[in-house]
Amino acid sequence: MTHNIFFLTGTRADFGKLEPLAVAARDAAFNMTLVVTGMHMLDRYGLTKLEVHRMQGVAVHEFRNQRHGDAQDVILAKTVIGFSDYVSEHRPDLIVVHGDRVEAMAGALVAATNYIRSAHVEGGEVSGTIDEVFRHCNTKLAHAHFVSSDTAARRVMALGEPEETVHVIGSPELDFHSGPSGVTLAEVKARYGIGFDT
Repeated sequence: MTHNIFFLTGTRADFGKLEPLAVAARDAAFNMTLVVTGMHMLDRYGLTKLEVHRMQGVAVHEFRNQRHGDAQDVILAKTVIGFSDYVSEHRPDLIVVHGDRVEAMAGALVAATNYIRSAHVEGGEVSGTIDEVFRHCNTKLAHAHFVSSDTAARRVMALGEPEETVHVIGSPELDFHSGPSGVTLAEVKARYGIGFDT
C-alpha cells in the first residue's frame, strides 16, 4: 500500500525548504501532493505557484487563502477551512509543514484535529517575534520534528517533545545549493566583472 503525503506550502521561502524533502518522498515512491496557498497565489509576490508546478511527478492542489490586506487571524481561518476541506476529501497519511507562518499553523491544526500525523520542518529556531510563537505552536501540534541543528533539537525537546521524534537533518535547501548550478565560477566572475581571486 502506497502512503499519501501532503506538503503544505504558502511561500517561496518555505517551498525552498520543503522541496528537497518532497523530492525524496517522491523518489521513494510515496504518493505526493503539494498543497499550494498563501503568497504563492498572489500576483504582487510574483505568482510563485508557477515554481511549485515545475516539480515533476507530484500532484499539485491550489487554493487561495487571502486577499491583500487580510489580517493574520483571517488568513489563518481561511487556510484552516480551505485545507480542511481538501484533507477531508483525500485523507493523507502524513502532512508536512515548515516553520512559522500561519499557513503552516493551519496545516498543523488541521492535522491534529483530524488525527492525521504531521511533521514539522525547522522547529526549535528563535526569532523573538510572533513567528517564534507560531513555530512553537507547530512543534507542539506535530508528531515528528525535522530540525536544522542540535541546538534546535534541544529546544524542541525542552518543549516536551520526545527525543525519538526529533531528527537533526540540517537545513534541507542546502542539499540543492550544494549541487552543480550549471554556471562556473569563471562565468560568474566574467559576467559581473570580478577581477580578483576568491
